[in-house]
Amino acid sequence: LIVLILFKVNSINFVFPDRPPAPVNVSVMHLRADSATVSWEVPEGDIIIGFSISQQRMDGKMQRFIREVNTTSRSCVLWDLEEETDYIIQVQSIGLYGESQASKRVHFRTLKKTDRFPSNSSNQGLDKARHLQTGEMIIIVVVLLMWAAVIALFCRQYDIIKDNDSSNSKDGGLLRSKVGHL
Repeated sequence: LIVLILFKVNSINFVFPDRPPAPVNVSVMHLRADSATVSWEVPEGDIIIGFSISQQRMDGKMQRFIREVNTTSRSCVLWDLEEETDYIIQVQSIGLYGESQASKRVHFRTLKKTDRFPSNSSNQGLDKARHLQTGEMIIIVVVLLMWAAVIALFCRQYDIIKDNDSSNSKDGGLLRSKVGHL
C-alpha cells in the first residue's frame, strides 16, 4: 500500500510517496569500553528495507554513518568506540521511497577498559547466557563419557563373542560335532 501526498503549488501538482516512519524506542545496550549495541523498533505498516545510523562524538571530533539495506535487522553493533567517551546516535528507517526522519537523539557514554558491566537487566541476560553455556558444556561432556562407556562395553562384548567363536572353531564347533555324529 503506497500512500501518495499531493501538493499543489502555483497550479503545478507534485506527487511524493510517503516516507517511512522514524524508528522509536531507540536504546543502547551491551555497553563496553569499545563497543555498544543499538536497537530500535519501527511502527507497523510500512515496508522497511534497511536502516541508517548517525554516530557522533559529543566533542564533535568524529562522525560516522552506517547504512545497511536488504535487512530486517532492528539492531546494530557499534565498534571501535573510544573508552569513557560520550556519543550521540540517531537512527533512520530506509523504505522503498527514501529515508525516514531521524529518531530522537540518544546519548550514551562508553565504559573504562577496567569497568565490568553495570548491573542492569541486559547484562543479567549475559550472565544467564554464560551460565547456560557452562551447563551446555557439562551436558556435552556427560554425553561424550556415556558414549565412550557404550563403545567400551561393546568392544568388551565383541571380544567375548570373538573368543567364544575361536574356541568353538578349534573344537570343530559344537554344532558341527553334533551334526557329524547323527
